[in-house]
Amino acid sequence: MKAVLLTGHGGPEMLQYGDAPDPVAGPDEVVVDIYAASVNAADYKVRLGSHDSKLKFPHILGRDFSGVVAERGAEVKDLAVGDAVFGVCDAGIEGCYAEKVAIKAAIIAKKPELLTHAQAAAMALTSLTAIWALEDTAKLKAGETILIHGGAGGVAGFAIQLARHLGARVITTASASNHDYVRTLGAHRAIDYNTQDFTTAAAGCDVVFDTVGGEVQLRSYAVLRPGGRLVWIAPAPPGSTPPRTDVEVLRPLVARDRAHLERMVELFNEGAVRPPAIHEYPLADAAEAHRVSEGRHLQGKLVLMV
Repeated sequence: MKAVLLTGHGGPEMLQYGDAPDPVAGPDEVVVDIYAASVNAADYKVRLGSHDSKLKFPHILGRDFSGVVAERGAEVKDLAVGDAVFGVCDAGIEGCYAEKVAIKAAIIAKKPELLTHAQAAAMALTSLTAIWALEDTAKLKAGETILIHGGAGGVAGFAIQLARHLGARVITTASASNHDYVRTLGAHRAIDYNTQDFTTAAAGCDVVFDTVGGEVQLRSYAVLRPGGRLVWIAPAPPGSTPPRTDVEVLRPLVARDRAHLERMVELFNEGAVRPPAIHEYPLADAAEAHRVSEGRHLQGKLVLMV
């Protein structure tokens, strides 16, 4: 099969389009012909590497996808060859920047007919993360106020829609050029992080959902009410400690399972959420998609079309 191969840690040029062995389905797995694969911020961070990286090269990046079942293992009874499906690889496993992927059948779901493959891929990991963060971890309630950082991004954009659906008052940070976009997603208020100090503009929040990390996370404690919850998916600066003890600091589990993907389908069918803005690239142009992703000012999601 054709795939994008990470040949070593470094810049986007380390991504090379080439050949890789076809995957084989285990007894509880299916092989999916991938039609679309999402590009996530985590992908370029893996590409850049760290001092403790244990990757073996060449390595295939990519955590979420949409496609069609091409082969199924002997124990798989609830999916058939030809089913359109979408999903997210199990934690610690990648391989979606390719024409095919083998994955456990139990952690993927059938794709809604009204979603294209690009849309389903774009919503897979983003929806899984946002649902785990807001519903399972923050336990966001109607009438509460939530500040969502980085509102124009994939995860945050889904979180805005979900929070609005749950009945929360939604504040988000975004550059001025993205304010109209985040308002269409359901944000009640948008704060321009380039010209406004969110610590004074968004005081009195019940929940902060941090998708940005770094100093933004440390400053976010200032907006929380006593007893509030800070939920994060991007880490604070290394070595830092929470400056308050009267709030909860929570990191969502984001386990891979069919139930949370089907929760996204339910929300979509109800009209509570819609796909993000999508920017498509051919699979062979994954390096260019990474350059855009690493710029961190993207509206919506990048998707590789296979």
